[in-house]
Amino acid sequence: MMFTQTSQPAPLSGFEHINRYWDRQHGCWAAKLLPGEFYVTTNLSELICTTLGSCVSACLRDARAGVAGMNHFMLPVSSEGNPCWMNMATRFGSAAMEYLINEMLKQGASRENMEVKLVGGGRIIQSMYDVGRRNIDFVLEYTRLEELKVMASDLGDIYPRKVVFCPLTGAMRVKRLRSLHNDTVIQREQHYVAELETQPVAGDVELF
Repeated sequence: MMFTQTSQPAPLSGFEHINRYWDRQHGCWAAKLLPGEFYVTTNLSELICTTLGSCVSACLRDARAGVAGMNHFMLPVSSEGNPCWMNMATRFGSAAMEYLINEMLKQGASRENMEVKLVGGGRIIQSMYDVGRRNIDFVLEYTRLEELKVMASDLGDIYPRKVVFCPLTGAMRVKRLRSLHNDTVIQREQHYVAELETQPVAGDVELF
Protein backbone atom coordinates (compact mmCIF):
# COMPACT_ATOMS: atom_id res chain seq x y z
CA MET A 1 0.00 0.00 0.00
CA MET A 2 1.37 3.41 -1.00
CA PHE A 3 1.21 6.36 1.37
CA THR A 4 1.44 10.00 0.35
CA GLN A 5 4.21 11.82 2.17
CA THR A 6 2.88 14.56 4.44
CA SER A 7 4.66 17.67 5.66
CA GLN A 8 7.07 16.97 8.48
CA PRO A 9 5.55 18.05 11.80
CA ALA A 10 7.69 20.22 14.04
CA PRO A 11 9.41 18.37 16.91
CA LEU A 12 9.13 19.45 20.51
CA SER A 13 11.61 22.13 21.53
CA GLY A 14 15.02 20.63 22.27
CA PHE A 15 14.69 17.73 19.84
CA GLU A 16 15.47 19.56 16.59
CA HIS A 17 18.78 17.67 16.31
CA ILE A 18 17.16 14.23 16.17
CA ASN A 19 17.19 12.64 12.71
CA ARG A 20 13.63 12.30 11.40
CA TYR A 21 12.63 10.73 8.10
CA TRP A 22 9.62 9.58 6.12
CA ASP A 23 9.05 5.85 6.73
CA ARG A 24 7.60 4.49 3.49
CA GLN A 25 6.70 1.12 4.96
CA HIS A 26 4.48 2.58 7.68
CA GLY A 27 3.47 5.74 5.85
CA CYS A 28 4.46 8.17 8.58
CA TRP A 29 7.34 10.19 9.96
CA ALA A 30 9.84 8.49 12.24
CA ALA A 31 12.56 9.68 14.62
CA LYS A 32 15.77 7.64 14.55
CA LEU A 33 17.88 7.50 17.70
CA LEU A 34 21.65 7.01 17.93
CA PRO A 35 23.50 5.88 21.09
CA GLY A 36 23.18 8.47 23.83
CA GLU A 37 20.07 10.13 22.40
CA PHE A 38 16.46 10.28 23.59
CA TYR A 39 13.27 11.62 22.05
CA VAL A 40 9.85 12.66 23.35
CA THR A 41 6.78 13.39 21.24
CA THR A 42 3.17 14.43 21.60
CA ASN A 43 2.57 13.69 17.92
CA LEU A 44 1.33 10.12 18.24
CA SER A 45 1.21 9.61 14.48
CA GLU A 46 5.01 9.34 14.26
CA LEU A 47 7.27 6.43 15.14
CA ILE A 48 10.48 6.26 17.19
CA CYS A 49 13.08 3.74 16.10
CA THR A 50 16.65 2.67 16.72
CA THR A 51 19.07 -0.22 16.30
CA LEU A 52 20.54 -1.78 19.45
CA GLY A 53 23.47 -4.00 20.19
CA SER A 54 24.71 -3.96 23.79
CA CYS A 55 22.74 -0.78 24.48
CA VAL A 56 19.27 -0.72 26.02
CA SER A 57 16.23 1.35 25.11
CA ALA A 58 13.28 2.15 27.33
CA CYS A 59 10.04 2.92 25.48
CA LEU A 60 7.66 4.96 27.65
CA ARG A 61 4.07 6.05 27.03
CA ASP A 62 1.31 7.81 28.90
CA ALA A 63 -1.73 7.06 26.76
CA ARG A 64 -4.00 9.38 28.75
CA ALA A 65 -1.74 12.40 28.30
CA GLY A 66 -0.78 11.49 24.74
CA VAL A 67 2.97 11.60 25.42
CA ALA A 68 5.60 9.02 24.51
CA GLY A 69 9.35 8.71 24.32
CA MET A 70 12.37 6.46 23.95
CA ASN A 71 16.03 6.55 24.96
CA HIS A 72 19.13 4.63 23.82
CA PHE A 73 21.88 4.25 26.41
CA MET A 74 24.80 2.21 27.66
CA LEU A 75 26.57 2.26 30.99
CA PRO A 76 30.22 3.35 30.93
CA VAL A 77 32.70 0.51 30.51
CA SER A 78 34.40 -0.64 33.69
CA SER A 79 37.87 0.70 34.35
CA GLU A 80 39.86 -2.01 36.10
CA GLY A 81 40.82 -1.01 39.58
CA ASN A 82 38.52 2.02 39.66
CA PRO A 83 36.45 1.72 42.87
CA CYS A 84 34.21 4.64 41.84
CA TRP A 85 33.10 3.07 38.58
CA MET A 86 29.84 1.56 39.83
CA ASN A 87 28.68 4.86 41.29
CA MET A 88 29.53 6.61 38.01
CA ALA A 89 27.69 3.97 35.97
CA THR A 90 24.61 4.17 38.13
CA ARG A 91 24.52 7.95 37.89
CA PHE A 92 24.94 7.84 34.11
CA GLY A 93 22.19 5.27 33.61
CA SER A 94 19.88 7.13 35.97
CA ALA A 95 20.43 10.33 33.99
CA ALA A 96 19.51 8.56 30.76
CA MET A 97 16.22 7.44 32.29
CA GLU A 98 15.45 10.61 34.19
CA TYR A 99 16.04 13.01 31.30
CA LEU A 100 13.45 11.00 29.36
CA ILE A 101 10.97 10.84 32.23
CA ASN A 102 11.40 14.52 33.13
CA GLU A 103 10.73 15.64 29.57
CA MET A 104 7.59 13.51 29.45
CA LEU A 105 6.43 15.03 32.75
CA LYS A 106 6.95 18.50 31.27
CA GLN A 107 4.61 17.52 28.44
CA GLY A 108 1.84 16.51 30.81
CA ALA A 109 2.56 12.82 31.48
CA SER A 110 2.27 11.34 34.96
CA ARG A 111 4.46 8.65 36.47
CA GLU A 112 1.42 6.67 37.59
CA ASN A 113 0.18 6.29 34.00
CA MET A 114 3.52 5.54 32.35
CA GLU A 115 3.82 2.21 30.58
CA VAL A 116 7.36 0.95 30.06
CA LYS A 117 8.76 -1.52 27.55
CA LEU A 118 12.43 -2.52 27.58
CA VAL A 119 14.61 -3.87 24.79
CA GLY A 120 18.26 -4.56 23.97
CA GLY A 121 21.30 -5.64 25.92
CA GLY A 122 22.60 -8.21 23.43
CA ARG A 123 26.08 -9.60 23.90
CA ILE A 124 27.54 -8.47 20.57
CA ILE A 125 30.85 -7.01 21.76
CA GLN A 126 33.16 -9.86 22.70
CA SER A 127 35.14 -8.98 25.81
CA MET A 128 35.87 -10.20 29.31
CA TYR A 129 32.73 -8.52 30.59
CA ASP A 130 29.18 -8.56 29.32
CA VAL A 131 28.23 -4.93 28.66
CA GLY A 132 24.69 -5.86 27.64
CA ARG A 133 24.09 -7.81 30.85
CA ARG A 134 25.12 -4.84 32.99
CA ASN A 135 22.76 -2.59 31.05
CA ILE A 136 19.92 -5.07 31.57
CA ASP A 137 20.61 -5.45 35.30
CA PHE A 138 20.66 -1.68 35.69
CA VAL A 139 17.42 -0.91 33.84
CA LEU A 140 15.51 -3.72 35.59
CA GLU A 141 16.68 -2.51 39.00
CA TYR A 142 15.93 1.10 38.10
CA THR A 143 12.35 0.39 37.03
CA ARG A 144 11.84 -1.74 40.14
CA LEU A 145 13.08 0.96 42.52
CA GLU A 146 11.13 3.69 40.73
CA GLU A 147 7.99 1.49 40.69
CA LEU A 148 7.50 1.90 36.95
CA LYS A 149 5.15 -0.51 35.20
CA VAL A 150 7.14 -2.72 32.82
CA MET A 151 4.57 -4.07 30.38
CA ALA A 152 6.94 -6.05 28.12
CA SER A 153 10.62 -6.67 27.48
CA ASP A 154 12.96 -8.29 24.99
CA LEU A 155 16.37 -8.34 26.63
CA GLY A 156 19.64 -10.23 26.37
CA ASP A 157 20.78 -12.99 23.99
CA ILE A 158 23.50 -12.34 21.38
CA TYR A 159 21.62 -10.48 18.66
CA PRO A 160 21.44 -6.84 17.64
CA ARG A 161 17.88 -5.58 17.34
CA LYS A 162 15.97 -3.15 15.18
CA VAL A 163 13.26 -1.50 17.28
CA VAL A 164 10.19 0.42 16.12
CA PHE A 165 8.04 2.02 18.83
CA CYS A 166 4.54 3.25 17.99
CA PRO A 167 3.38 5.98 20.41
CA LEU A 168 -0.23 5.77 19.19
CA THR A 169 -0.76 2.13 20.18
CA GLY A 170 2.18 1.51 22.50
CA ALA A 171 3.35 -1.37 20.30
CA MET A 172 7.07 -2.11 20.37
CA ARG A 173 8.12 -4.07 17.30
CA VAL A 174 11.47 -5.85 17.52
CA LYS A 175 13.40 -7.53 14.74
CA ARG A 176 16.38 -9.62 15.83
CA LEU A 177 19.20 -9.22 13.33
CA ARG A 178 20.67 -12.69 13.16
CA SER A 179 23.15 -11.71 10.46
CA LEU A 180 24.69 -8.35 9.73
CA HIS A 181 26.06 -7.38 6.33
CA ASN A 182 28.38 -4.94 8.05
CA ASP A 183 29.59 -4.12 11.54
CA THR A 184 27.97 -0.69 11.74
CA VAL A 185 26.21 -1.44 15.03
CA ILE A 186 29.39 -2.68 16.70
CA GLN A 187 31.46 0.25 15.42
CA ARG A 188 28.82 2.74 16.54
CA GLU A 189 28.68 1.29 20.05
CA GLN A 190 32.47 1.04 20.35
CA HIS A 191 32.68 4.72 19.42
CA TYR A 192 30.02 5.47 22.03
CA VAL A 193 31.99 3.51 24.66
CA ALA A 194 35.10 5.56 23.86
CA GLU A 195 33.13 8.78 24.35
CA LEU A 196 31.79 7.59 27.71
CA GLU A 197 35.31 6.82 28.93
CA THR A 198 36.55 10.36 28.22
CA GLN A 199 33.59 12.59 29.04
CA PRO A 200 32.93 13.80 32.59
CA VAL A 201 29.99 12.43 34.52
CA ALA A 202 26.97 14.72 34.18
CA GLY A 203 25.54 16.39 37.23
CA ASP A 204 22.76 14.76 39.16
CA VAL A 205 19.31 14.88 37.64
CA GLU A 206 16.32 15.13 39.96
CA LEU A 207 12.81 14.05 39.13
CA PHE A 208 10.03 16.52 39.82
